[in-house]
Amino acid sequence: MPEHYKALQGFRDILPDEQPYWRFVEETAAAVAHLYGYKRIETPLLEDTAIYRRTAGEGTDIVDKEMYSFDDRPDKDGKSDNIALRPEGTAGVVRAYLEHGMFKLPQPVKLYYMSTPMFRRDKPQAGRYREHHQFGCEALGESDPAIDAEMIGLLYQVYMQLGLRHIRVHLNSIGDRNCRPQYIETLRDYYRPLLSTCCEDCQVRFYKNPLRLLDCKEAQDQPKIENAPKIADSLCEPCREHFAAVQRYLTNYGVPFSLNSLLVRGLDYYTRTVFEFTSERDKNALNGGGRYDGLAEILGGQPTPGIGFGMGMERIILEMKRQGVTPPVEEHTHAFVVALGKTAEVKDATVQLVADLRHSGIKAEMSYGDRGFKAQMKQVKSSSADYALLLGEDELAQGLVTVKDQRSNEAGMEAQQVQIKREEIVDYLKEY
Repeated sequence: MPEHYKALQGFRDILPDEQPYWRFVEETAAAVAHLYGYKRIETPLLEDTAIYRRTAGEGTDIVDKEMYSFDDRPDKDGKSDNIALRPEGTAGVVRAYLEHGMFKLPQPVKLYYMSTPMFRRDKPQAGRYREHHQFGCEALGESDPAIDAEMIGLLYQVYMQLGLRHIRVHLNSIGDRNCRPQYIETLRDYYRPLLSTCCEDCQVRFYKNPLRLLDCKEAQDQPKIENAPKIADSLCEPCREHFAAVQRYLTNYGVPFSLNSLLVRGLDYYTRTVFEFTSERDKNALNGGGRYDGLAEILGGQPTPGIGFGMGMERIILEMKRQGVTPPVEEHTHAFVVALGKTAEVKDATVQLVADLRHSGIKAEMSYGDRGFKAQMKQVKSSSADYALLLGEDELAQGLVTVKDQRSNEAGMEAQQVQIKREEIVDYLKEY
């Protein structure tokens, strides 16, 4: 027996029936991004692994457990690069911003990427795959809190135009290099006497990534998190002012939000504003983002403020289905050309008519092979075509096309049938 191959675990085919959702999300997101002045960028699927080791950090799950990295084929000198399949979008965009001198352009530089594949060797689950696709935006070169609000407002508008409801924004500030170190020490002082009762992951986080203590999902640690000191109480005055301005501007954009003191990012280059979108109906996290004013320096650039988000396409489409949101009905076949007879002349004329219709912007189909009239008419019905165009030797001899109006058939009426001159058929179909 021949072996039957299947897609790898965590990878999947996006079949034709699913594509209307993807097109709807892509077209909506791109339209809103352009409305807000963002321009499209695409970065390579493969990057130097060092980019992610430096930005995501050694000891993180992304680098240690989830990233697909491997040694490239050696060159003539026996040297090979260690490269990685892109696990996230921000690092590559910042690398491109620096490499191509976009810091010399008027700032901020506002960029977006669409349906960009990302790869993480994570445990597959609903809406999360080892290959997933993102719509993301990055704004580089400006620290104005109005940019923070603009980016959150942009994403909220995407969700609204997709028809999603029950969407909530959770917002926090995690301070900056001036005030966060003191907060981290305060947090460690609080957790130190409790550490022996924490889960194993939190005992590691205490030393490596203390902010992530607040992100723990283990039941035994929830009371500790609830009583932990709040970062908002430790913000320096500039961070307080920045965060207050973000909230005012979000009100201008009409974005509903909640302050969430437990919303954090574990990496040092994240600063100030962090946000997460959730579905209030089932509390699902839809996407997250934040300000990363320290990232460009890590990649060898000058200090450069930045903020961005990544929205998982699969997760958003899943949420659309949960909420019963369907994409707009796509254009169906307008004309289906039926060949009356199997002669070469009829087949040539059929192909020519279909080609002429398509060149004129009319969505047209035809039957292939040597199907009889009844079989072709079944195809007409299944295609939901508005018209069946009948073309046989009699029509060719008279320079006509027999037009059968299938819409009257659908309405339970007898199909209306007329004959139109061959040279007038395009105009007729466009008019009717």
